[in-house]
Amino acid sequence: MPKGYIVANIRVTDAETFKGFGPLSAKAIEKYNGRVLVRNPVSEQREGESRGVAVVVEFDDVETARAFYESPEYTEARRLRDTCSSTDLIIVEGV
Repeated sequence: MPKGYIVANIRVTDAETFKGFGPLSAKAIEKYNGRVLVRNPVSEQREGESRGVAVVVEFDDVETARAFYESPEYTEARRLRDTCSSTDLIIVEGV
């Protein structure tokens, strides 16, 4: 079964508040057996307009990635994140 991935680009507008997002999201990722593959605040921009923190989280399958995203734990983290950043996020199935 193909893996499921969360791919996000987060543009932080309030770094102090954003510090609370990491621990909340980490708890949710752990609960759903996710593995952070990429978390890099300084990426090498080659094409496009995307800026910010690049994040890739791997899950056992796309259904688990969806369950993580919709979970109460991640919803709490997402609400905090939304107060201090803007985010582009996709859920994608691996090959």
